[in-house]
Amino acid sequence: MSEQAEHIIADVIVVGAGMVGVAFATALAPSGLNIILLEQRDGDIAGFDDFVRSQESQGFDPRVSALTCASQQILESVGAWQHMQTHRLSPYTEMDVWDGEGTGHIHFSSKDLHEPYLGHIVENRVTLAGLYQALQQHDNVKLITGVNVKKLSSSELRGRTLTLSDGKTLTAPLIVASDGALSKTRQMAGIPMWEWDYGHHAIVTTVKTAQPHEKTAWQRFTEDGPLALLPLSSEEGDCYCSIVWSTSPAHAKALMELEDADFCHELGRTFENRLGDILWADRREVFPLRQRHAKHYIQKNFVAIGDAAHTIHPLAGQGVNLGLLDAAQLAETLSDAVSRDEFVGSEQVLRRYQRQRQSDNIQMSAAMEGFKQLFNSEQPILRLARNFGMTLLDKVGPVKNHIVLEAMGLRGNLPALARRPIKD
Repeated sequence: MSEQAEHIIADVIVVGAGMVGVAFATALAPSGLNIILLEQRDGDIAGFDDFVRSQESQGFDPRVSALTCASQQILESVGAWQHMQTHRLSPYTEMDVWDGEGTGHIHFSSKDLHEPYLGHIVENRVTLAGLYQALQQHDNVKLITGVNVKKLSSSELRGRTLTLSDGKTLTAPLIVASDGALSKTRQMAGIPMWEWDYGHHAIVTTVKTAQPHEKTAWQRFTEDGPLALLPLSSEEGDCYCSIVWSTSPAHAKALMELEDADFCHELGRTFENRLGDILWADRREVFPLRQRHAKHYIQKNFVAIGDAAHTIHPLAGQGVNLGLLDAAQLAETLSDAVSRDEFVGSEQVLRRYQRQRQSDNIQMSAAMEGFKQLFNSEQPILRLARNFGMTLLDKVGPVKNHIVLEAMGLRGNLPALARRPIKD
């Protein structure tokens, strides 16, 4: 039989080996299920750790995530965090947020919560490297790289079949779409989306500031959108930050066309020079921001997780954290089903996952949309209300601390992998 005609059967097929897809496969592996992980990118994944080391010597990844304590616990539970610690991790202990168009201001500190930090700013490639290292400990997960899914079909007896770009066909009782916001697999399954444009583009890059970042995540709400400077760790000192500058498409285009020195000057001015002059900026990237949410996450033999199911505005840095919670919850739901000898692709089983995650994800999406509308408004009464509200909340310690504990993933309805172990 030729390679093009090869047919592979598995228990679960995961499409997309980004952070969420690999986290899910690694979390599910102890169930003993036979898992196949598909990735469009080609290359030696086993050497990903060495690749990250070589890349780190050349500079920071412009894509970073603000990982919550819940995300850290998930990564520890699947065995990735220990590998990530050999690379750059940037804990932050303070968060400072202010309204650049008014007087509103709020400050969060880990000391007020009796916690060592609020979270970690981590380059995406570092998180991915740690997950790939953890994945290699499981011989029931097969990784296939350099392939695209060309067709998704159903079978009453076997579940779903994928036809790949290299001619192979793969069949499993459950297909997990984790292939990003523009998920082709979700589209092939015919899952409809709610979708709207935020009217923002986000510029991301790394900058060097004249003054240390003080392990603080800084965010200023401007008339065009939020600007965040997120602290990074470096052997050269605490003067490097990752920026996420959300602004109008026209302004983003103008900023991208500036020379580096002019961009640094404009960034410093917009940030009110809180950390002194911006001395240097790395290569800039820009991408449009859209909010998306699947009308439902599941079908028989199919489920979407992470960005394939929902995307939100990056102003609170919650996108990848929601995806990791999806991964942990789905792995828990399926592992429980296996222990009960249930069919993992059944709608009954998958609905349990959807009930756990959909409402939380919708609530976060609604909150981000509300924040965006509130801070984009030019109405005097709303500007007054947001400034008064921020200042008042800053003074009400118990309420403020409850909100930040929820955001950190230390409160609320969490999957088992995200919960801190109870100490004796």
